[in-house]
Amino acid sequence: MDHRALIAAIPAQTKEQLQQRTDRAGLRHLTLYVALLGASTAGIAVQVPLWPMLLIPQGLLLVFLFTLSHECTHKTPFKSGWINEAAGHLVSVPIILPFTWFRYFHLAHHKWTNHPGNDPELAGKPRPEDWTSLLLYLSGWPYWLGMVKTLLRNARGRIDAPYLPARQHGAIRTEARILLGLYALAIFSLFFTPILFWLWILPVLICQPALRLYLLAEHGLCPPVANMLENSRTTFTNRMIRFLAWNMPYHAEHHAFPNVPFHQLPALHNWTQTHLKSTSNGYTEFTKDYARSLNS
Repeated sequence: MDHRALIAAIPAQTKEQLQQRTDRAGLRHLTLYVALLGASTAGIAVQVPLWPMLLIPQGLLLVFLFTLSHECTHKTPFKSGWINEAAGHLVSVPIILPFTWFRYFHLAHHKWTNHPGNDPELAGKPRPEDWTSLLLYLSGWPYWLGMVKTLLRNARGRIDAPYLPARQHGAIRTEARILLGLYALAIFSLFFTPILFWLWILPVLICQPALRLYLLAEHGLCPPVANMLENSRTTFTNRMIRFLAWNMPYHAEHHAFPNVPFHQLPALHNWTQTHLKSTSNGYTEFTKDYARSLNS
């Protein structure tokens, strides 16, 4: 059974319940997330005893803001549209991910998931196939370089990707210019105080491999087929990672039915679990499997 047949088989009332969005669930999750980030930020800022140990939780909380930005592109974490838009734009700043641009990039990824020629996540290139390319990928360098190039290109109005609608070109250009201005101010501030280096730059550099590995598991080693229950991986993991990633380890479920908000994905999993084709029992298992697939 492919994802279309599975979703069609779910009773209409259940599908309606699965798609119910609520500000309460999203704001509760976000409040706890921000509280944890605020605590680690304060600890580093005032240099509490053993404060360098806070760089890892700080970095993890920052880099995994990607998953909230991702969810906001679908307008599902909150019922109120303006909260989705505000959260999406705000959390994209520390991870250098222009939100308006990313929304259409990501929707194209959903349309062409794992298609070698059309999925913009692949951009015509395979995922890491040897140890050298894997280590480079995990470093985050290709991501940072790619996003700087994207911002500069968008800021100049060179917006030509087929998945970016012409009606949004002006917004994408303005967004890029605002972000470049903010990053220029951040770099300038380093001449006067190193606070952003410790609170932002160093933590996201340290923890980028964790996010890259998590993202690699979403579709890595999955076949280039149309069935979302096969071209996307659900990874069975612990509550901490599911919290950080806004339940996105249920990734096959998300691709099969992207209108389902994060807090309903465990319920959707009850319908998909016997039909999933690509799964891993944790990220350690996936990493071992991926390592075995690499060319020497």
